[in-house]
Amino acid sequence: MDKKDLLNSDFLKQFKTGDELKEFLHELQKRGVEQLLEGELDAHLGYDKYQKSDNPNSRNGHNTKKIKTDHGTHEIKVPRDRDSSYSPMLIRKRQNMVDGIENVIISLYAKGMSNSDIEEQIREVYDIEVSSSTISRITERITADIIAWQNRALEPVYLIVWMDGIVFKVRENSKVINKTIYIAIGLRMDGRKEVLGLWLGKNESAAFWMSVLTDMKARGVRDILVTVTDNLNGFTETIATVFPESTKQICVVHQIRNSTKYVVWKDKKAFAADMKEIYTAPNKEAAGAALDVLEDNWNSKYSYAIKSWRKNWEELTAFFDFPMEIRKIIYTTNIIENLNGKIRKYTKNKTSFPTDEAVMKSVFLAVNEVTKKWTMPIRDWGMILNQFLIIFEERLNLY
Repeated sequence: MDKKDLLNSDFLKQFKTGDELKEFLHELQKRGVEQLLEGELDAHLGYDKYQKSDNPNSRNGHNTKKIKTDHGTHEIKVPRDRDSSYSPMLIRKRQNMVDGIENVIISLYAKGMSNSDIEEQIREVYDIEVSSSTISRITERITADIIAWQNRALEPVYLIVWMDGIVFKVRENSKVINKTIYIAIGLRMDGRKEVLGLWLGKNESAAFWMSVLTDMKARGVRDILVTVTDNLNGFTETIATVFPESTKQICVVHQIRNSTKYVVWKDKKAFAADMKEIYTAPNKEAAGAALDVLEDNWNSKYSYAIKSWRKNWEELTAFFDFPMEIRKIIYTTNIIENLNGKIRKYTKNKTSFPTDEAVMKSVFLAVNEVTKKWTMPIRDWGMILNQFLIIFEERLNLY
């Protein structure tokens, strides 16, 4: 019976109450699970029920088992074989919950819900009692997934890698302190974005980024054409030690924020207008002329801001060496900040995390939820790839 038939009014009339329909669906799912288990045993034995076979192993009755599904709790019959070599795949031994409910629990956890909130939600929606300890055991399995994902092989070359950190409060030695999840997103040769890893450390530092870059190299990355980062002190020098050929671009938006941080309110509009002439210039020479104007107008008041532009000039203006389509995606870390914002959305219910493992699990699951939609190449990919192939022909020919 398909869904259309199930919803047919004549069919529904046989159920006098909603509870009767619910009981029917309950029994339908129970029988479906039992039939699938019988099919598994058929495949294991190599012959169907009532069929003759030379196999000395045969069916040996059933055990009963209670399982939890998205239609409630069922008592099902699990078939046995004589030599006990059959191990059900649909519902494994010592497992009392089907994958559907486990996936719901993991999804709710990824969205920032606490174990007690998940327990209540499952009870209200599915009429199933799932303890907090069971929820913990289910989510603890994610740790193995994190380890496998974090150690997977990476592509030999990435056209662009955006890097940034996101701060969380984590309990350590009876104190709640700030810790940073270091995140890197790579743009692959097929135009798709990929989160390369998550690394947990204390306050963001160039020294820790060194270990991140070294880890990426150990996992197979041989070249990064362009890196995009904030203007953390020593960051670009650190990149140069691990990937010396990479073009290093400092996020212009971060520079703008830092430059205006100490500008008084009455000057901000005029200061920002002069600064805009720099990063919207048609080329590097025009940008340099705009910086001279900014310095003439404001150096007496805000010399620190001018000095910062001068100090990081080569890395702030690297994007001028590229066509407009590439400029748009490398002059800022917006791509990774967008990911960070969505991670915050999923984890906002947790003001602090009890352990390092807890924060890693939550962020890993949030990343999984967000990146499910990363199925298509970035906009104008064909044109952008051709531009990279022309600019970096010799290096890309190696791969």
